[in-house]
Amino acid sequence: MKRWLPLVVFLVLVGFFAKGLFLNPREVPSPYIGKPAPAFSLPLVGDPARSFSPADMKGQVWLLNVWAPWCVSCRHEHGFLMQLEQARVLPVVGLNWKDKEREAAALLARTGDPYLAVPDDVDGRVGIDYGVTGTPETFLIDRDGIVRLKHIGPIDGTVWQDKFVPKLKELGA
Repeated sequence: MKRWLPLVVFLVLVGFFAKGLFLNPREVPSPYIGKPAPAFSLPLVGDPARSFSPADMKGQVWLLNVWAPWCVSCRHEHGFLMQLEQARVLPVVGLNWKDKEREAAALLARTGDPYLAVPDDVDGRVGIDYGVTGTPETFLIDRDGIVRLKHIGPIDGTVWQDKFVPKLKELGA
């Protein structure tokens, strides 16, 4: 039996690696799905005297969109977020992540601001608390402050219809 042990271990490892080949690398599971969104309080871009906290959104279904002015994919997503804002689908909060060059306020003034609020996560700690690995990442948070969905990458019409609309219907939003 001992002589078969290396072969068995090898075959188990091959099975794990083979399964990994069929996983979508854009779908990193979030440990927060079904759990309360991490709490924070951050100053707002362009108005540091005011702040935002997820507690401000209690009773509403909303999106937390983690973005950065230096993020090319975020700029691609921006047009769709503007459409959501114009249609008043649901509130979108834009977490400005690691904007060391302080470009967010000028960029939003130039391109339009789809966000209800833009908390300023300069050091990236809030993003880390949410498990953010890059931008854009978007979290759907329900009326009770529970994370219901995480999407990695830009949102467009297809992603919205395939991923967000069914979850919004489930939440009655």
